[in-house]
Amino acid sequence: MKHQILQNHPDKLQKIFAQNVRIERIKMNMTQEELADICGYHRTYIGSIERGERNVTLAAIEALAKAFKVKPYQLLVRDNEQN
Repeated sequence: MKHQILQNHPDKLQKIFAQNVRIERIKMNMTQEELADICGYHRTYIGSIERGERNVTLAAIEALAKAFKVKPYQLLVRDNEQN
């Protein structure tokens, strides 16, 4: 059922991802610039991810997850769905 909801609203997953990236970055007390340096991206790219303006690659998801020390899937689900 959850999968069907995402199929009907693909932008919802992008929004969840964007929110999770911002939340994780703030939890780690990192600036967008610092996160960008760790991941090898430009600060504006990180900002556009956090605003939900970018369709990111699997490589970007993996790089961000590594920087946050989380599993990649954790950036793609709401906090209450990670069980």
